[in-house]
Amino acid sequence: MQEIANHVFIETIYPGVTLGAISRKHGLILVDSPFRQDDARSWRSALLNLGGGIARMLIQLDAHMDRTMGAKALECTILSHHDAANAFQNRPASIKAQTTDAGAEWESFNGLGSIRWGTPHITFTDQMMVHWDESPICIQHKPGISEGSIWPELIEEKIIFLGDAVVSKQTPFVGYANFSDWISHLSELVTPKYQDYFFVGGRNGLLTSEDIHFQISLLNLINEQLLDLASFKSSLDSVNKLVPDLMKKIPGIQADQYDLFAKRLAYGLQINYSRRFLEKTSKKEF
Repeated sequence: MQEIANHVFIETIYPGVTLGAISRKHGLILVDSPFRQDDARSWRSALLNLGGGIARMLIQLDAHMDRTMGAKALECTILSHHDAANAFQNRPASIKAQTTDAGAEWESFNGLGSIRWGTPHITFTDQMMVHWDESPICIQHKPGISEGSIWPELIEEKIIFLGDAVVSKQTPFVGYANFSDWISHLSELVTPKYQDYFFVGGRNGLLTSEDIHFQISLLNLINEQLLDLASFKSSLDSVNKLVPDLMKKIPGIQADQYDLFAKRLAYGLQINYSRRFLEKTSKKEF
């Protein structure tokens, strides 16, 4: 566990997600959860040494399964965006019924068993403030990567948890992206206002401004290529042809993770292209 500011910790040892723990006078505020039940219990035990008040609250940065499957095991109040909470209503309890081959981390692990989803207890739509001591936490809706994505900002400590909005050495999740919003949100982070901030990624731990700049460039490129395909009314199969060249542009991908991240990119491109262009065309023709 790494202390990145006074009473603010991150943990990167668990697969699939970077965790956060913020110790306040009123209690511990957690950011995301491990997807394996054993890891969730291990994380809960590690938190006993952090002190703070008796209350516990978990902030889910979006509804992605990698960061929500183990939430129930943390046994605390769960906070999420309203749209993320809605995603759980139609989510079956059996992991076998979930989407596979989407390039999520949990798909690489066997024996996860049935899931008891942790239904959010607190939701919001635009912004909310958490006042558990004199250092407030501002949680804002940032729907670029998905409708239910949020960013908690620790105002006094100058720390923002970005979730999957920025990833390093791997492919982003673009299936439900609104590229213009996503790029706009990230562009704010490279202004002078945020030059002294710590940025915590949901997959990589601490990120740099260079990581953010690269993510913006990559998202612009992906969107441009999808728009080009749409202008020629290309079929969904054509989207897969974009994957090899895009993978070459992402530095640092390890050989043993290449297939997973290529699968993630292909799945995301197909979902995004179908949702934005093919579904609209079908509705018009109907």
